[in-house]
Amino acid sequence: MAAPKLDRNPSIRERVEDTLHAHRNELVALLSKYVSKGKGILQPHRILDTLDEVQVPGGSVFTEGPFLDILRSSQEAIVLPPFVAIAVRPRPGVWEFVRVNVNELNVEQLSVSEYLRFKEELVDGQHDNPYVLELDFEPFTALIPRPNRSSSIGNGVQFLNRHLSSVLFRNRDCLEPLLDFLREHRHKGHVMMLNDRIHSVGRLQSVLTKAEEHLSKLPADTPYSEFSNKFQEWGLEKGWGDTAEHVLEMMHLLLDVLQAPDPSTLENFLGRIPMIFNVVIVSPHGYFGQANVLGMPDTGGQIVYILDQVRALENEMVLRLKKQGLDVSPKILIVTRLIPDSKGTSCNQRLERITGTKHTFILRVPFKNENGILKKWVSRFDVWPYLEKFAEDAAGEIAAELQGTPDFIIGNYSDGNLVASLLSYKMGITQCNIAHALEKTKYPDSDIYWKKFEEKYHFSCQFTADIIAMNNADFIITSTYQEIAGSKNTVGQYESHTAFTLPGLYRVVHGIDVFDPKFNIVSPGADMSIYFPYTAKDRRLTALHGTIESLLYDPEQNDVHIGHLGDKSKPILFSMARLDRVKNITGLVEAYSKNAKLREHVNLVVVAGFFDVKNSKDREEIEEIEKMHELIKTYDLFGQFRWISAQTNRAQNGELYRYIADTHGAFVQPALYEAFGLTVVEAMTCGLPTFATLHGGPAEIIEHGVSGFHIDPYHPDQAATLMADFFEQCKQDPNHWVKISDRGLQRIYDKYTWKIYSERLMTLAGVYGFWKYVSKLERRETRRYLEMFYILKFRELAKSVPRSVDEAH
Repeated sequence: MAAPKLDRNPSIRERVEDTLHAHRNELVALLSKYVSKGKGILQPHRILDTLDEVQVPGGSVFTEGPFLDILRSSQEAIVLPPFVAIAVRPRPGVWEFVRVNVNELNVEQLSVSEYLRFKEELVDGQHDNPYVLELDFEPFTALIPRPNRSSSIGNGVQFLNRHLSSVLFRNRDCLEPLLDFLREHRHKGHVMMLNDRIHSVGRLQSVLTKAEEHLSKLPADTPYSEFSNKFQEWGLEKGWGDTAEHVLEMMHLLLDVLQAPDPSTLENFLGRIPMIFNVVIVSPHGYFGQANVLGMPDTGGQIVYILDQVRALENEMVLRLKKQGLDVSPKILIVTRLIPDSKGTSCNQRLERITGTKHTFILRVPFKNENGILKKWVSRFDVWPYLEKFAEDAAGEIAAELQGTPDFIIGNYSDGNLVASLLSYKMGITQCNIAHALEKTKYPDSDIYWKKFEEKYHFSCQFTADIIAMNNADFIITSTYQEIAGSKNTVGQYESHTAFTLPGLYRVVHGIDVFDPKFNIVSPGADMSIYFPYTAKDRRLTALHGTIESLLYDPEQNDVHIGHLGDKSKPILFSMARLDRVKNITGLVEAYSKNAKLREHVNLVVVAGFFDVKNSKDREEIEEIEKMHELIKTYDLFGQFRWISAQTNRAQNGELYRYIADTHGAFVQPALYEAFGLTVVEAMTCGLPTFATLHGGPAEIIEHGVSGFHIDPYHPDQAATLMADFFEQCKQDPNHWVKISDRGLQRIYDKYTWKIYSERLMTLAGVYGFWKYVSKLERRETRRYLEMFYILKFRELAKSVPRSVDEAH
């Protein structure tokens, strides 16, 4: 009997050719419409919207079918008459490229390099230079195991444990790396786990069996000190646990690993080995402080995230070290910039303990120029010339504070991730990156047209730093899947760095692979001592209600609030964010202004930035301030709109969310793109129904129509209608508001808490530290390649960024 024939899926090129043969006139009409728009880039919505403009006899054939599937999965089309090249993304992380000559009706498949070269012609015209610098990291990562299903993206450690446990533990010889790792494990010169009496896997198993028998006869709460001498004689040192019960649990895990390796058992065991004692967290830009900083330039959610992160992390580290039987205090250093001109904040202090902690400090290191220490604030877009010296100085300060080397370093945002890369390379320690927001996705076409953005944003430096840092990191954590690989219809932040070009500088043909097992989703939460449900009456900060009522309704116009709410009985539609273009607060105000039904149902309140351009030094904020005043005037918003300046009191902000929930209002996060959306989590934790952008993390936090609502800021009229319909339904059925509020809260409790976050982060640090030791995951070849790229390209780009000069006094 003949074997069944397996049909392969046709390529994108073949599907376009099939459509061309079957529906020649219709496809020519569509492609000609694209060409008629002239040279340029068509975004996904314009690719699909053009279908409605095509008129052919008998109606469109593109209502369904393979070609419509191609158009739906197209992320951009490059039009250079008579050619149309399309970037098709059948699923997250997978790309194909085709080009059609509309005049000759031929179709060709393009490689990544060929597609990018064609795209560059938008900027440079046709060029014959075959020697363009191309970055390709694929040869260095080809042998690293990775999943191939899009649904597995972001579960790197689970995949890695499954794959490498099966490879490393195929026989007794393969267990030697684990033995070596346990024998070499030390803290400040003190041997831990195993000493040199245990020299083979067989000896280890024998000792563990003997120890297991001994422990089984002891009460569960017997302190380790009572049997430590006997254990040391056998070859066992501190680190197994603080009591007989905990030591026995640890030994059972290791015996299971040695006898029949299981990925989850291996992860559990590695996560409990005492490896992490000192942690460095890097976040250079902005005003990093604990008070009076929120609302300052470049100072927002990232600061809140890190402060909440380190409190949870310290608690977890203290708990683990105690359970491991070690009398060791952990230490966490947040390394940021020291700013002498600190504007009334503590940012001019070298060392500052984090309130609510015992072992966590902000360590501030100044930026330096040829005249010495730079005194004034520097925009996050202008920091690049200072970072290498900052990293060198920080290395010395860290060593002095810790009296040694940290075990683990976490970078934050592009600048912090680059500094973390320099420090981890120098110190030989495990590196974790957290992007918070990669600017390339926030500014469409900022790669191909980078020169237009360069004077203001210096994206050439930033995108180069991002590529270096994400490839240098041992692992990367993101708050959501969307941050890595987007959704069915949108490209993820990291995915946008898979392939791109900066014409005239270099071309990235394989920048980062979203299937790489270094990616892990670890979602943060809100500080539940500050953000808690409006229904928790016994915890409510009623003493603040007078201040909040004044913020919202006091008719006086001053530096804190302008505008007026005439009808206090209306629910409040509320938003709080930095006042910049991407956060799109002015877009929300405009959408509200144009929707009569929404204005009828609710008042609008926004907390954002300053009112007076003289108070801001941020370029984007100044533009947004001017736009906001114009909107207020144009749409006559007085009586329905309140603009409150940035508020830095977190306790008051938490009660403000709850106060607005009392009005049966709602929260809106209207950003053009949001990597995660901490304010979304805060609002939902307080029980406030939430509308949030579908571009980025909030689309994952909220289940649309269940625990909140998605809005598209690029279709503001539809967003305003959705909000108006919600409030109209709530007016008819008040239980609808309660239902959405309750479901939002449940979503938070299930997925977004700092306790879950800190447990996961510590486990990941241990697991990746182990695999870095025993496998090729130290990526030596990649790092040498990155070192060359840094020296030859990044340094030169950083030199091109104008340095700030302090004003003479």
